[in-house]
Amino acid sequence: MRQIFLDTETTGLSPAQGHRIIEIAAIEMINRRPTNNHYHVYLNPEREIDPAAQEVHGITLEFLQDKPLFAAVAQDLMAFVNDAEVIIHNAPFDVGFLNSELGRIGLQPIESICGKITDTLKMAKDSRPGQRNNLNALCSHFGIDNSKRTLHGALLDAELLAEVYMAMTRGQDSLMMDLGQTPQAAMQQMAAKTELKLKVLKATDIELAEHAVYVKSLTKAGAKAW
Repeated sequence: MRQIFLDTETTGLSPAQGHRIIEIAAIEMINRRPTNNHYHVYLNPEREIDPAAQEVHGITLEFLQDKPLFAAVAQDLMAFVNDAEVIIHNAPFDVGFLNSELGRIGLQPIESICGKITDTLKMAKDSRPGQRNNLNALCSHFGIDNSKRTLHGALLDAELLAEVYMAMTRGQDSLMMDLGQTPQAAMQQMAAKTELKLKVLKATDIELAEHAVYVKSLTKAGAKAW
């Protein structure tokens, strides 16, 4: 079970308005355990950054001037997420930007490359309707230390997202914690652990005789005996 926790930072809110990705981070877990394998890159967006966006992430255009273009890193990114479940908070936002960048260079959408995309914002809204479900709120709810998150940053946010997801799904995959254990083996393990040991008590001769008398009385009364 290979999962990739992914986050991006951008020049603004909408790729339809020409905004671009300026940072991508993705961290890998296998069987719910971090592998210390991650992907992280800053990108030159070839355009200005909206002041409101810069206030959120603190990344300046000056810092990005010598960074690679998306086209130069696209193949490495796609190889990293290939066939994995990609987990994103507010997935439509990041997927929209990623697909816009991929489309610019003639590549297929990310959905055609990864195995599955999971939106943790949707998961949180389903389990916590009517509550704030941004990453900070979820960290607070689950007791996750996000004190270093003074600004948004893709790598830190991906790491926090992984912790939030683990807390949200605690118990669902606990049977597969052992590396290499298949879901089938996990279910067999659970069945063996939870199989009920029923103690069978046989009726005594007196109880059998009383039951026979009771059934005979029902038959005489016109009831159907079973």
